[in-house]
Formats: sequence, C-alpha cells, structure tokens
Amino acid sequence: MDAMRWEDGALLLLDQTKLPEETEYLRCTRPEEVATAIRRLAVRGAPAIGIAAAYGLALGAREFKGTDKEAFFRHLRTVKDLLAGTRPTAVNLFWALERAYRRAEELAERDIGTIQEALLNEADRLFEEDREICRQIGINGAAVVPPGARILTHCNAGALATAGDGTALAVIRAAHAAGKVAMVYADETRPLLQGARLTAYELKADGIPVTLICDNMAGYAMQKGLVDLVIFGADRIARNGDTANKIGSYSVAVLAREHGIPVYVAAPLSTIDGSLAGGGDIPIEERDPGEVTHIGGKRFAPEGVAVWNPAFDVTPHWYITGIITETGILRPPFKEAIRRALAAKAVHPTPTQEAEQRKLEQNPG
Repeated sequence: MDAMRWEDGALLLLDQTKLPEETEYLRCTRPEEVATAIRRLAVRGAPAIGIAAAYGLALGAREFKGTDKEAFFRHLRTVKDLLAGTRPTAVNLFWALERAYRRAEELAERDIGTIQEALLNEADRLFEEDREICRQIGINGAAVVPPGARILTHCNAGALATAGDGTALAVIRAAHAAGKVAMVYADETRPLLQGARLTAYELKADGIPVTLICDNMAGYAMQKGLVDLVIFGADRIARNGDTANKIGSYSVAVLAREHGIPVYVAAPLSTIDGSLAGGGDIPIEERDPGEVTHIGGKRFAPEGVAVWNPAFDVTPHWYITGIITETGILRPPFKEAIRRALAAKAVHPTPTQEAEQRKLEQNPG
C-alpha cells in the first residue's frame, strides 16, 4: 500500500487518519490541499511529508498562469512558505522544499514551463531516491539484529511514513527476510495510536510476528527479558546525535539503558540538521489538546481539563547505540561521525542528480 502516488496531474495521499478501518486516498490538485493533509496527519512520517511537500510545490508551480518570471518566483515562494508552515519538527519537510526550490532557481533563465516540469521531476526524484534509501537502511540495519531477535519499536516508521519500506521497519523487514526476527513489540503510541493503527497493521500484513503493547508496558517487557533491542525512527537529528522522535521515544530509550538494551535510530541523512548543535535547539510541535482528550471523536477526559500535547520528545545522544543511515551505521562519538557522513554526502551527488546534470549539459537551451 503506497502512502502517496502521482496520478493524472494530482497527488494521491493515503488518508492515514482512517487506517486501518478505511482505505481512502485524498486527491490533491492544489498546494493548499497538500498543506492541509500534512497538518492534520493524513500524510505523516518525516520522509513522506518532505516528499508530499515537494509535490505540493510542483502543484503550486503548475497553477501559475502567465509569463512574468518575477511574479512566478514570488508565487513559488508563497507556496513554499505555506507548506513549510505546516509542521515545525520534521526537518525533511524543509530539506525537501529547499532542494526543490533550489532546482527552480538553477533553471531561472529557462521558461516557466520548463521550471514547472523540473519541479515535478524533482519531486519524482525525491520519491525514487527515498525508496532506495529505505532499502539501504534496511540492509545496513539488518546487520545489527541478532538471530532470534525480539525488537521493540515506537510509533510508525514504515512504508506509510516513507516512499519505500520505511526506516525502522525497513530494518525489521530486512532482518525478518534473513530469518532473524522472533517478535516485534509495537508500542501503541499515544495519543494518536500510530503504533496500534499503523505499525501493527503493516507488520501483520507482511506476516512479521508482532505483539501490540500499551506504551506503559515497555519497561515491564524489558524487565521480563522480552526485548533484545530497540529501533525507532527520527524526525530531526542534531549534529551531536540528539534525536527528536514521536513522544515517548525518550522514555523507551531511558528504560532500555537501565536494562542494558541497545537503542538504534533509523533515519536518512536528510533527517540530520547540521545547523543545530544539540537537541535543545530542535523545535517541538505542540498539537491540538483534543488529540489527548478524545479517541475516535469520543471524549473520555473531563471537559475543560488542562492538556499538554507535545508531539515529539528528544532522546539525548548518550542513550543511542547507533544511527542507521543509507550510507552505514553512525556510532559514537556522533558529532564526528555525523560530520564525516554529511561531508561525504555533499561531495557525492546521487545518480539521478548526475543524470539530470548531464541532460542539462547536453541541452543548454
């Protein structure tokens, strides 16, 4: 099941707020519709929202009519700001938008039609690159999974959160294919139950053994010796390795440390924000109190009760055993490992970027 696809001039987004009961795709033809889908978590997961935003920028470019290049770029910046304002924590959103917008700027001397086409092509490239990145994360991560592993994961970092097999779930899928996985324990992930609704759904559909547990059962599962390692995804990683992920991830990491259980973060290098020194600088999104007071539209908390609803927390780097990326596993000291990984990525363009550059050189008109 694809989290998104481009079809007949529209971006189709699987409405994940309705899973697993209903499978419904939203047809987005305007950037405002994509922004709304991101904001209300119809599409979610750091890589997926970045790709969706790139398609949203392409839609915004396509709706511009006229030949005034200056007006076109003003419109494009407005669309970019609209999409960037949807969610503050997942850095892939801003990375993807910046990459797509830079592509438009590189072609500023071309006609508007060429730029519009290039923006759609860039979104397609982001999609295809993420599929390969997920595959590589799975291969690299499977190496740290011992035979007969019992794995605990938190929230959903699977196919529904990416264009491929996921990040944390890509590791689990690859390890399962290698015959290494005995059981996956999926935290329910309050308040929106992404573990219960999405992770358990994906793993069950793939025939991977999965047991759903409440968030507050993780420590007991570790105490009983049921967990061999923890793997979860990330929405933003600071350059020292501090990692923002779904609220509750920090608690899981602290419990794992107490029980001597390794904790791995699985994420593409695009999730690393090299501009931030540490986790204290990561902006944490706070969401609607109704997500905490209601389930399925039904209130179960007292009317008027005060609610605090941060969507993410930050796991300090000293709780993390390794960061599984598409280029390998980064290990402490993370600051140096991350610096080297980002530097290497900057000087090695992707095959699709190289092909596009060759195409431009052959057709400079």
